Amino acid sequence: MLSLTYLLLSRTYGMHLYTADLAQAVLDAGGAAQLVTARGYPAHVYDARVQVHAMWPGGGGTMATGPLVRGGVGRVLEAVRQARPDVVHITGPQLLAPLIMRRLRARRPGGPGIPVVHTIHDLDPHPGASYGRALHLWNRAVIGQADRILVHGEIYRGQLLSRGVSPERIVVLPLLHLFLGHAAMEGLARAGVSAETEPCALFFGRVARYKGVDILLRAWAALKERPPDWRLIVAGLGDREAEPAEPLPSGVERRNRLVDDAEALDLFRRCSVLVLPYTGASQSALIPAAYYCQMPVIATRSGALPEYVVEGETGWLVPENDPGALAQALREALSDPQRCRAMGRAGRVWYDAQRERERAGLLALYQEMAKRGR
Repeated sequence: MLSLTYLLLSRTYGMHLYTADLAQAVLDAGGAAQLVTARGYPAHVYDARVQVHAMWPGGGGTMATGPLVRGGVGRVLEAVRQARPDVVHITGPQLLAPLIMRRLRARRPGGPGIPVVHTIHDLDPHPGASYGRALHLWNRAVIGQADRILVHGEIYRGQLLSRGVSPERIVVLPLLHLFLGHAAMEGLARAGVSAETEPCALFFGRVARYKGVDILLRAWAALKERPPDWRLIVAGLGDREAEPAEPLPSGVERRNRLVDDAEALDLFRRCSVLVLPYTGASQSALIPAAYYCQMPVIATRSGALPEYVVEGETGWLVPENDPGALAQALREALSDPQRCRAMGRAGRVWYDAQRERERAGLLALYQEMAKRGR
């Protein structure tokens, strides 16, 4: 029986959704999954069968060094030793991860160390981030220690190869987790998706500068003589510097708050199209979430986003920082509900096929790594 230990030494909600989804694949295949994480993690996103060790001290900050002096690294290593996993998968960033990986790979007395997979979500910082040089140095350290590096776009395989990483160490799988906790996912699977939608475009998630909400609002304002029932909903907490300074255009609703599972699911079932006007993005799990709910997407040609959109079939691709092109895609989507529904159905077909590929690839990765560690 395959046994995985996941290390996520933060409380970042999206990273826990991602980790819970990976663990679910192992559980569904008859394996065992453990989680070593920070205190105060969002427990409801995990299947109850995941064995959790929440002992990482401090607030779970990505750049926190305090756990080193408070014995956090030693506690992590002891928890892994007791779990006796075949493979360790570090699923999110933490400053001390390279040190932990080095210790894990030399941990098994009289035999090989424990094989370690590390996901790298961002090879480059988002525009405007203050941690650019630190991220590049940290990525270099992670790449030097991990047995396998998991990324979620072919564009990042190319970048890693250009940096001298050997091809056998790079694994590319689609990013397909949704935005719901475990219980809500089970409810969605039972209820299905709605067949009726409204002429409403949706921006969902944290409003940060690189998310391009300012471009989206300019595009919406450029939709002259739009029907009065067309709406744009911008839902999610916003960074202060990314919030619009001017009054919102007519037809725009701003929900500046944490959106719970029930409200998020209602939005994804009722709105016609999801909009990702990002600049300098890496990838987004919101695209597969939209496809799961049979909703097409409008996305920019940023990072790996084009790898997740079949243009003209599951959605629209537009250039970054182009309000005119974005406005045209919004007009096409909201003025043709029949086409939107057809694209949404095609998106669900894409999702189901990619999900099968992702699950098979993930389990093959873990099994291959487990054999190397024995």
